[in-house]
Amino acid sequence: MEAHTLAPEEHFIRDEPYYEPVGQEIEIFEAAYQNKLPVLLKGPTGCGKTRFMEYMAWRLKRPLITVSCHDDLTASDLVGRFLVKGGETVWVDGPLARAVRAGGICYLDEIVEARKDTMVVIHPLADDRRALPMEKLGEYGQGS
Repeated sequence: MEAHTLAPEEHFIRDEPYYEPVGQEIEIFEAAYQNKLPVLLKGPTGCGKTRFMEYMAWRLKRPLITVSCHDDLTASDLVGRFLVKGGETVWVDGPLARAVRAGGICYLDEIVEARKDTMVVIHPLADDRRALPMEKLGEYGQGS
């Protein structure tokens, strides 16, 4: 078996995105990042959550992987799965696994739309364990 992942270079924000702070959100996000705390952004559509994440990924020089959550999204969609390619069974990382392996930021857009059974893979990343269980691989990826 061979593991396939996307190169993290594909997920780096190369050019500084325009972002105009409205308060201390940059300092708060940086403090959360330094203390390995998850961040929940809440606001109406179009208020700048995605732009803020792009800006912070650029500022922190971390890859950004964005997932649009919906009610058909499965845990395997997030973590990864085995696929048959060219007669060979290979593991393909999902966006959460790619973010963890690359030390990146995974932005789960519209996370409230995700199914409850999908949320169980997110909890260990967001609590004090800071880890992504990849049971199908027998791995326990450590988040940063």
